[in-house]
Amino acid sequence: MLIGSTTLPTLETSRLRLRWLTEADIPALYELFSHPEVTRYWSWAAYTERAQAEKLLRNIHRLFAERSLFNWGIARREDDRVVGTCTLSDLNAQNQRASLGYAVNRAHWGQGYGREAVSRVVEFGFTSLELHRLEADVDPRNTSSIQVLARLGFKREGYQRERYLLNGERQDAVLYGLLRPEWQPAPAR
Repeated sequence: MLIGSTTLPTLETSRLRLRWLTEADIPALYELFSHPEVTRYWSWAAYTERAQAEKLLRNIHRLFAERSLFNWGIARREDDRVVGTCTLSDLNAQNQRASLGYAVNRAHWGQGYGREAVSRVVEFGFTSLELHRLEADVDPRNTSSIQVLARLGFKREGYQRERYLLNGERQDAVLYGLLRPEWQPAPAR
């Protein structure tokens, strides 16, 4: 898996560039994860300090070096501004699987960036990493995220009751999975 590489490869779509996150992106990461609507169904509470985004970036780089996390910044091609993140985590080479996660800045919801980025990362996972399975867990109230996964062919596989405790609230999760033989590549870019 990207032997010897010190950064993630850049992945392109018609409107986006999924790229390595740098210190220059810390303000965008803070803006993304400090918005309570963005983190409403996330696995951690909204950031309250820039230092949290700095720590996130350090963790992203450390875990990439260990090859257990691939976390791209979703940047618009027009200005290279990071408007979200898309992640393959819990990479397991032996079982050829990974977990998928993504977040888009609240100011950019409804523009299709999530689906476009996730589609490209799914393609990378199945082709470049030769994964067999991708999975995602989603709060059942997060209908937009569920629609993104469903449109890409993910199947609902299970319901996990009270999986997370966030801001004093117990949250359920729905598990979705996609196998490489089920995957339908997006039309050529």
